[in-house]
Amino acid sequence: MYEQYYGFAEKPFSLTPDPKYLYRSQPHADAFDLLQYAIRRREGFVVVTGDIGTGKTTLCRALLEEIDRTTFTALVLNPFLSEEDLLKRILQDFGVISRDEFKAGRLARISKQELIDALYDFLLGLIPLKASAVLIIDEAQNLPLPVLEQIRILSNLETDKEKLLQIILVGQLNLGTLLRSPELRQLDQRVSIRYQLEPLDPEAVAAYVAHRLTIAGGSASVAFTAQALVEVHRLSGGIPRLINLICDRALLAGYSVRTNRITPDMVVHAAKSLDLQSPAARSWFGVPRLTWRASLLASAAVALFASAMAVSATTILYQRFAPGTFAAQLEASSPAARGPQADARSANGITPAHDPLTPSAEPVDRQLPSDAALTILIGSYPVSGPDDVRVTSSSAIRAVTEWLEASGFPVYYAEVDLGERGRWRRVLAGAYTDPEAARADAARLKTSVAGADARIVSAGMAMGLVAASSHEPDPVVRRSGIEP
Repeated sequence: MYEQYYGFAEKPFSLTPDPKYLYRSQPHADAFDLLQYAIRRREGFVVVTGDIGTGKTTLCRALLEEIDRTTFTALVLNPFLSEEDLLKRILQDFGVISRDEFKAGRLARISKQELIDALYDFLLGLIPLKASAVLIIDEAQNLPLPVLEQIRILSNLETDKEKLLQIILVGQLNLGTLLRSPELRQLDQRVSIRYQLEPLDPEAVAAYVAHRLTIAGGSASVAFTAQALVEVHRLSGGIPRLINLICDRALLAGYSVRTNRITPDMVVHAAKSLDLQSPAARSWFGVPRLTWRASLLASAAVALFASAMAVSATTILYQRFAPGTFAAQLEASSPAARGPQADARSANGITPAHDPLTPSAEPVDRQLPSDAALTILIGSYPVSGPDDVRVTSSSAIRAVTEWLEASGFPVYYAEVDLGERGRWRRVLAGAYTDPEAARADAARLKTSVAGADARIVSAGMAMGLVAASSHEPDPVVRRSGIEP
């Protein structure tokens, strides 16, 4: 639409991970150099993490473009694969098997060990050619534990002198937390290089915008004013994906009034049309953006959203809500913390908004409506045992509740008795009779918080009615990694 008016050859702020648009800010340049160094030195495991939209996938694409011809590469963009499918995808990218063979199902009867042997033979064949192989896995925070263990085993493919396969794991910030879980201790110890991409500072944002305008071919015909660029940084928090969204909409606003000068008002209007606010006001589940970034790993709610974490929930809660963290400050400053003590619990296991262990405001009904068929399970917290565990759980529940309510979700609680594991309180978002509406809201939750593991469950399961009639372990506990 505006491309022809401004003389662009293509959209300058597309969301696709086109490597030619990679702006090598200091963080991205450092990450790029480290990855190239690791590949040359065959360092084994490398882990690159970053917030949603910081350009991780674009970085991977740019890296692949600059790898020399003696390096074979495999790029896995879909982490939701079985161990066998992962091996087949790697072999396909390396050229050992063809796409047609894979699609035709000719490999269906081949065992996992046969696939590993084929990969090993291929890697050994690279040695006399003085060639190497690199495996890059994007969105690695979503990899199931068995697949991560399989990846660790692949790292054992080596000679007496060197690794045969360089593995690069790229993921959101909670990937680091996931790798530190007890089950992945052996993999975590093999990581030789770790790097975290940071958002762009104000100067880098201005350079980033100019870079993309130049690559698209229209930098001479349109310009963002200095104050407009300040607003872009303020409203995006320095996240490249948000910068792209805002600038694209601002250019559309400029086109609509036929001007080649993008002003602060246009940028602010663009952010409003995208339902974006300034970092000081915008929140992810109610947590201010800048504070949320600084305390992501110190927040119990986000930590408990991370899937397949095999650490005790008690330890998670204690560490994330230690004195001085944002969550502790939130609890101390909350109006609820100044209310009177109260203890109210309904006979059916659904608790009111306040927790009996901590001061609370007036109780709010948290009981799932009787006609609800589905709800979204956010997390499960231990509420029995030592006082410090119970108080810490209460803080976590309050923080998650405030986040959800600030995002417009009704919040419900359900308390379930897991026998020797004690009582756990589940935090639920929304009550649904329409599965499509539930799926849409669950998707919105997952895209709002890095690593969110919101799941649609039946109302009966949420209240423990299904689990109580089954000999299977509680699904929430099993998902949290507490089941041995």
